[in-house]
Amino acid sequence: MLKGKKIVLGITGSIAAYKSCLIIRELVKRGAEVQVVITPAGKEFITPITLSALTQKPVISEFFAQRDGTWHSHVALGLWADAMLIAPCTASTLGKMAGGIADNMLVTTYLSMKATVFIAPAMDLDMYAHPTTQQNMERLRSFGNIIIEPQSGFLASGLEGKGRMEEPEKIVDVLDVYFEKKDLLGRKVLITAGPTHEKIDPVRFIGNYSSGKMGFALAEECARRGAEVTLIAGPVNLQSSQSIHRIDVESCQQMFDAATEAFDTMDAAILCAAVADFRPAEVAQQKIKREAESPVSSLQLIPNPDIAAELGRRKHEGQVLVGFALETNDEQLNAQKKLEKKNLDFIVLNSLRNQGTCFRSDDNQISIIDRNGQIDFPKKSKAEVASDIIDQLEQRFKAIPK
Repeated sequence: MLKGKKIVLGITGSIAAYKSCLIIRELVKRGAEVQVVITPAGKEFITPITLSALTQKPVISEFFAQRDGTWHSHVALGLWADAMLIAPCTASTLGKMAGGIADNMLVTTYLSMKATVFIAPAMDLDMYAHPTTQQNMERLRSFGNIIIEPQSGFLASGLEGKGRMEEPEKIVDVLDVYFEKKDLLGRKVLITAGPTHEKIDPVRFIGNYSSGKMGFALAEECARRGAEVTLIAGPVNLQSSQSIHRIDVESCQQMFDAATEAFDTMDAAILCAAVADFRPAEVAQQKIKREAESPVSSLQLIPNPDIAAELGRRKHEGQVLVGFALETNDEQLNAQKKLEKKNLDFIVLNSLRNQGTCFRSDDNQISIIDRNGQIDFPKKSKAEVASDIIDQLEQRFKAIPK
């Protein structure tokens, strides 16, 4: 699918820069036209002569090529490209991109880019794990950029951990899939994400540990494949792409109202939110004080409306309804019961027994269960898990006319 595509390849000052030669070779082999933009630090790791020989194009690094008034137009590059790939991308460049610090040709090209930008980070494990780096990546994701997660392995520091740039062929595979997968064009998908907060008094609530990362990854994946996405988000600290229609809510009742109002016009709904099953029967109008002589002995709870059950009841022919089940015991049995009871087409099962997954994690490990059986997946990033889930959704759609 890369034949005839115009790719701007950004290279930054990382030891992984030598792999950019393999990326270029793979892109060219698949029919793409490649223009390299390299930072000054990047030229310390790999020479422009090598890169130019592989691309058959002069390498762009500085704003001004020579002292005769000619200059390289980052705006023209942004209009020319079908995609921009920054591989490797250092922590420094990530920070500059997230903050709009346009002090080199690569970042100004990024800020002028009209096409989708793919970012393949490469750095030592502690730099990658640092909260600043993680926040910068989340911010870049919120702008619609696609992060190609690094892998765990042996690093230049001699340490071993996550931060090793993904292998060149797999990076090019991501671009190939991007240009191929637009199977959700014309489809409308509703997604719920995050927790709900059920008020006890003006300052306290009943909630859970959901970060919303899985639901947001699903929304971004659906949008990337061409769907019109409505995302109903509980109280989370995440950004979403501008193409996604986002509705922010706090309580289960608010999420229920928004979901039932939107569902009739949807082709599918993916219920990923961790919705509170119960709420306080009464909400105190003032902060409940801690008084030794009059302790609060009980908190009466009443059931919240069941979003999945209601959408399952309303579901009409041609609609696909996907649920999630987070279990701590009897996982498969409980998920199967929920699938049947709530009239779901398939259900995504994950378990707190799988360390380093579920709440607040960047990774997940799932099984997909329907009436024909179960598919188990290994632990992956939530972005990759989202792709697996949407692959299953597309399979459902293939038998349904638009």
